Amino acid sequence: MFVAVQGDDENYIADFPLLCAQSGIAAHPVDLNEARNLEPALSDKLIAAYAVDDAAVDPFRLTLDNIAQAMDTGAGLFRFTRVAGFTIGQSKIAATQLINTQTDEEFQIQANVVVNAAGAWAAQVAVLADIPIHIIYSKGSLLVTQNRLAHRVVNRLRLATDADILVPGGTVSILGTTSVRTPTPDAIYPEIEEIDRIIEEGVMMIPALETTRYIRAYCGVRPLVGSENGDDDRKVSRGYALIDHTRDKVENFITITGGKLTTYRFMAEKTADLVCQQLGIGQPCQTRTEPLPASASAQWTDPGLAPRQWMKQNDPDDLLLCECEMVSQNSVDQIITGMGKLNIPLTLEAIGLRSRVGKGPCQGTFCSQRVAAYLYDRGMFNDDQGLANLRHFLSERWRGQHPLLWDVSLIQSELQEAMHCGFFGLELRHTEKPLDEQLPDK
Repeated sequence: MFVAVQGDDENYIADFPLLCAQSGIAAHPVDLNEARNLEPALSDKLIAAYAVDDAAVDPFRLTLDNIAQAMDTGAGLFRFTRVAGFTIGQSKIAATQLINTQTDEEFQIQANVVVNAAGAWAAQVAVLADIPIHIIYSKGSLLVTQNRLAHRVVNRLRLATDADILVPGGTVSILGTTSVRTPTPDAIYPEIEEIDRIIEEGVMMIPALETTRYIRAYCGVRPLVGSENGDDDRKVSRGYALIDHTRDKVENFITITGGKLTTYRFMAEKTADLVCQQLGIGQPCQTRTEPLPASASAQWTDPGLAPRQWMKQNDPDDLLLCECEMVSQNSVDQIITGMGKLNIPLTLEAIGLRSRVGKGPCQGTFCSQRVAAYLYDRGMFNDDQGLANLRHFLSERWRGQHPLLWDVSLIQSELQEAMHCGFFGLELRHTEKPLDEQLPDK
């Protein structure tokens, strides 16, 4: 639903249906009372509303489903692996040097065609082949609410700007986004100023955003390909760039970058067509006709699956490890089994990415130590593995909590610090002794 409130550009509102029709999008006007019946959280200062077809995705499941299908069709997966360089000879990449960032192991791969699909890092990969690509990095930050505030996606009916969309997902809602120029895609964080601006703008559309609890903030970088156009990155095209580097005298190297999530399958199709052209393969791409299949390994990202299974089984011995999202021991067992089939190393982070563990209001305060203790009980963690996993898992959770430290979120973080730093000593590194062992004898 696209909605406008008092003060929004009435000329833009009037042009909206025609612009949608010209783009082949059906937009139906909605009576204002009906709009508020459909979405009770909407502002009482509403002046226009239109319904359009839309959808939302589970980004965790989407990623895992893509990985699963690729591996089912013969792809290899190298996690924690970075491109370190290329060996180029006779105008072709003869080998790609890779390094495992966890073990520092170096190895290389030889391929007939190399595709650079590194997204915001595409320019950094291309420069290893001495090929410059101009990319503008636009950071966007978003907020996650504790509760789901809308039944459908709600957009602000105005030119794209900050905080103009609320996307419901499972039991939460996601509010965003911003557009901030950044010099690099590395080391980016949601800033407090961004958070304040997002909430201030979002409240105009959904007043409850002023008092609701936020459990997480996060950000990403849009790789915008094209010339700079002033300071407003929203005026830079969101189109994709498919580059055949034969023009740069490297014949078997292709870069695909830019675009948006909504066009990623189309981008993949066009890239695969170019690869097949270089390899002399004439088979048509099947992306257009074959949907991405759901994988068993990704099912646990569904907010309702673990609770449904737990209540259906009604097993008193199947204890809950994550009370916020009702993830039980049996659910964790099945997740671990699925990881084992893909040779995924067992970590708290890996379990969290494949489930709802750590994604609830407590952001891992309780479930992280319960899951770690359960893995010790099963003999899967030994020595200080659990502490190292807890430290890393909670550090990743902390990145998204830091800009939200007010009211209940601040209280929650103080509790987490008291439990994990005061009791487990997680602020210490592996090489450090506990504080009581550092003190001199009396």
